[in-house]
Amino acid sequence: MSLDLHADPVDLTAALVDIFSVSGAEAEIATAVQDALRAQAPHLEVVRNGDTVLARTSLGRASRVVLAGHLDTVPENGNLPSRREGTGDEEILHGLGTVDMKGGDAVFLHLAATLPEPKHDVTFVFYDNEEVEAVKNGLGRIERELPEWLAGDLAIVGEPSNGVIEAGCQGTMRIELRLAGKRAHTARAWMGENAIHALAEPLRRLAEYTPRIVDIDGLTYREGLQATGISGGVAGNVVPDAAVLTVNHRFAPDRDPAAAERHLREVFDGFELSVVDLSPGALPGLSAPAAAELVAAAGGRAAAKLGWTDVARFAARGMPAVNFGPGNPTLAHTKQENVRTAEIRQVTDVLRKFLA
Repeated sequence: MSLDLHADPVDLTAALVDIFSVSGAEAEIATAVQDALRAQAPHLEVVRNGDTVLARTSLGRASRVVLAGHLDTVPENGNLPSRREGTGDEEILHGLGTVDMKGGDAVFLHLAATLPEPKHDVTFVFYDNEEVEAVKNGLGRIERELPEWLAGDLAIVGEPSNGVIEAGCQGTMRIELRLAGKRAHTARAWMGENAIHALAEPLRRLAEYTPRIVDIDGLTYREGLQATGISGGVAGNVVPDAAVLTVNHRFAPDRDPAAAERHLREVFDGFELSVVDLSPGALPGLSAPAAAELVAAAGGRAAAKLGWTDVARFAARGMPAVNFGPGNPTLAHTKQENVRTAEIRQVTDVLRKFLA
């Protein structure tokens, strides 16, 4: 399929949605993006790496902005091809990826073709395999193989944000608490020690825990600490000798992973604790010149990102990074995924004002 990058970004979004691109099957959409950029944006250097497409200006500007969006989607759920309903400001575009995140991709592609001389140098990154395990993430592969393509003064990731700039992101950590007991027959339970019963104390601490609310750069980040799983048990007539409590911690970006782990070890003092998964957060960095300029272009509005996104990859490189894209993130990955077409145009207008 050929893509018209000069078309209305809403039409471009629909065209992208209609190209099947579930994670691992992005070859067709990557080729369409690559061919369109090479044919319609001759001012850009375009490079293909696997199913990631990279493009950039080299105008010698004083600063560089990176616009990044993933091309893949979660599996189809009876929501292809795209369809529209309503008119004017009430028009809705339905379909897989309209929110997460082909609306954002369409905005970036349209700007790539229609802004040959932006006031910032711009790098565009359209990457694969974001919706699956991190080891496959195309952005991570570019970071390893072509890191110079991710350098800049500000990164904008087109994840859905209701058309509001969401700065930084929370860190996330998953831990396991392992409780030991002693097996016995339930008919002689006094001879054993029930490991599942021993979960009562850490569960009490969780129930009584008050999460922090943190202000950073005028944005409010809410932390969280929640039990997300319990495993244990041997048989219906055996006192269990082992149990595992899984806990997820969402922490504000003023804490690095080491500080977050120290905090959890204080909360669960006296229990065996192991970290099984973690991703650092990202500070908003809104005081950086390019970031402040973007916020001004958006009318001065910004919010904290509650959740983790690939902005953290850029923040780890010392860059301020924000999420900014059309669509309600609560509709992502649902059969009902849809986006207001007015929001696609609004995000386009803000970024054009920022870059032009």
